[in-house]
Amino acid sequence: MTTAAFDAPRTRAWMRRFADSVYATEAELTALDQRAGDGDFGTNLATGVRTAGLRLDRTDESAGPAGIFSAMGTAFLDEIGGTSGPLFGLLFQALGRAAADSGPHLTTAALAEGTAQGLAAIRRVGDASPGDKTLIDALDPAAAALRATRTAPLATALGAAADGAWRGVRDTASLSARMGRASYLGERATGIPDPGAVGIALLFASAAGVVPALGPHLRPTG
Repeated sequence: MTTAAFDAPRTRAWMRRFADSVYATEAELTALDQRAGDGDFGTNLATGVRTAGLRLDRTDESAGPAGIFSAMGTAFLDEIGGTSGPLFGLLFQALGRAAADSGPHLTTAALAEGTAQGLAAIRRVGDASPGDKTLIDALDPAAAALRATRTAPLATALGAAADGAWRGVRDTASLSARMGRASYLGERATGIPDPGAVGIALLFASAAGVVPALGPHLRPTG
């Protein structure tokens, strides 16, 4: 990927790779959530991308990247249960609005703006902050990376966002949850990365290719 922006086919292909990444890691996501949540995150996320895929099949590419993201957002908001489904839906909605402002191509600046707006919306709705051991802990550093690279080619910015998100995922392992079911587990959830944060990292990492397994990304670095 060397171009500075994505058209509708490339944006759709990114979302397809995200779905394939979720399918490939569904069992690992479920195992994480069984230890630190309700145990249904992997299933819910897989259902989300599967349902979104059906909507993408009916979305004409003339709608541009905005139409692709809007289809994803509608699927997650309207048809997916659990806590994280609507939150992912809010992010995709925000990306769709920002992409609409950038025309037929998704630019780095639009992606940065949409991610920032999605982060703000999720924080309002979920009443969560960085450090609460939620998907915010991956989305916040991803948004910061996009803000710092908003003049770079889109592929470069997406790589930086993925790196930031994975760092955030690894950091959640040392946090004590203050939101959701994991907050009731106390120290038993310590040492376990937050599954929702992993989902965010999968989204950005899938821009470059399908993520076949979580293990290499969850190991401490340095």
